[in-house]
Amino acid sequence: MNSPRTAKILAGLSFCGLPLMLFGNGMRLVSQDGFASARGEAFVATADNASAIYYNPAGITQIDGDSLRSGIYSLYLDPTFTPPNTAPNAGKTYHVNKPYAFVPQTFYTHTAEDSSWSFGAGLYAPYGAGISWPQDTGFRAVATAGRLTYIRFNPVVATKLGPTLSLGAGVMVDYGNIKLEQGLLRRQTPFDNSFRFTGDGFSVGYNIGLLFQPHEKISFGATFRSKTTVDFKGDTDFEQQPIIQPTRLPASIEMDFPLTAVVGVSYRPNERWNLEFNADYTDWNSLGKLTIKQQGTPPFPVQQDIPVTMNWEASWMFTVGATRYLENGWHVSAGYVFNQNSVPDNYYSPLAADLNRHFVSVGAGRKGKRFDFDVTYQFGYGPPHTVTGSTPPSQPGLFAGQTADGTYEFISHAILVTVGMRF
Repeated sequence: MNSPRTAKILAGLSFCGLPLMLFGNGMRLVSQDGFASARGEAFVATADNASAIYYNPAGITQIDGDSLRSGIYSLYLDPTFTPPNTAPNAGKTYHVNKPYAFVPQTFYTHTAEDSSWSFGAGLYAPYGAGISWPQDTGFRAVATAGRLTYIRFNPVVATKLGPTLSLGAGVMVDYGNIKLEQGLLRRQTPFDNSFRFTGDGFSVGYNIGLLFQPHEKISFGATFRSKTTVDFKGDTDFEQQPIIQPTRLPASIEMDFPLTAVVGVSYRPNERWNLEFNADYTDWNSLGKLTIKQQGTPPFPVQQDIPVTMNWEASWMFTVGATRYLENGWHVSAGYVFNQNSVPDNYYSPLAADLNRHFVSVGAGRKGKRFDFDVTYQFGYGPPHTVTGSTPPSQPGLFAGQTADGTYEFISHAILVTVGMRF
């Protein structure tokens, strides 16, 4: 075991299948507007402000003239990990290093007077995440850190096919930047060891929507967003001292971000109330088996093409919300979301740290003749989820004898502030 050849063979085992590290269903950002989020994202069958570009593009036909709506989603995320009772660090609870995130969005719509056509454009982040764990969690060789920045430019057009039916469609032009990191050994010291992939890329997709109101008290909505494929091009950086010296190679990985579909019904018993229920489907099956492809010849015994196994599962979100309209343009809302886990235990990753989550939101706002605003508070909770018998998604974890086994929990707090102007 002390011979140089044996050491190189063992180092090579750790590069047989480096993990792709992502962020579970939490990387999908569904909160794109203060009013919609106060209703628990139950908005596809209402969709009556400029954020309909995201929630349901058919809804922009309800907006007269020009409308501009912008906001920011400010989050405090606190996923935690507790090692198994048999682990050396059992009983200690680990928190991520940087729990804060800020996500802006902007939407604009235009409907000419006496026209059945409406136009709009949105700039927002449909996905995004960042997570960094301490080095001594016990799963360092499985995953340590990851970041995804994903921005979408979404021009749309919609038309009224009659007094009760509208259709909308748009093009999604996406840019993504990703950084993934793991250790290659159980410990960070005494020998430096790590693997990183950093890359970015573009993609194009589409979204469509339908809004149907057969009765003044009932409205139906549906929207579909296509799968988008991003070919992230960048570099791998890796070393495993003293066997493999610091090396950088051009590399890429192609990832399919999932299609989504939402259907909902809004019930308005009178002009003071709007109650809505939505079912939201995300096809995470698109993240199955991937490959990090490196250019050039990596140093022996590193593989040139590194296989990655994700095997994520499709998941649902169920949302319900209510709005009470008050005097002088004021309104108050409340909502609830149940978000299913999308990451199976058998290939669990701490950078996904996904589990069933519950979100409760409350908000208030005012819609004036030219200006409006909404302020919303959102609380998220994921009850303890214990992972046992997981297989590391890479040889480094197997070689180091580390897995993602343990208990994960989730708490989040968020404030959404959105302001709008019509002209």
